Amino acid sequence: MSEHSATILWQNTGPDFLSRRYSRAHTWRFDGGTEIPASPSPHIVPTPWSTPANVDPEEAFVASVASCHMLWFLHVCVDSGFEAASYEDNAVGELTGNLEGRLWISRIRLRPSVLWKDSKQPRPDQVARLHQQAHAECFIANSIKTAILIEAG
Repeated sequence: MSEHSATILWQNTGPDFLSRRYSRAHTWRFDGGTEIPASPSPHIVPTPWSTPANVDPEEAFVASVASCHMLWFLHVCVDSGFEAASYEDNAVGELTGNLEGRLWISRIRLRPSVLWKDSKQPRPDQVARLHQQAHAECFIANSIKTAILIEAG
């Protein structure tokens, strides 16, 4: 078992917290020292109370799923003897209302595109199997109820 942590830092910079007029910009700090400027999505909290340039939790969630899938995909590629040259995924999460009317990310579309090295190129059915294996192993995918669709290119 392992633990994974993040420190979330926020300061009240006003001007009027109790009237909901305050910045929601904050910082994510990780154990290796990396700090990421974060904010709610400007689709949810308008500027100036959000910071569009910062990472929002919804983007981070989508990135976490896509990153975990990629890491497992590369792992199963090695196990299968296929050498990836590059991997790019333009993942998209869909924020929708659930049956109770609460917003949630109901679906994430992973759209990975892989270029291969050398002459050993996997067939499309083998690539699909590699993605299925990666999905089955992904810690994040195994931890959530969001549907994850893999639309490999």
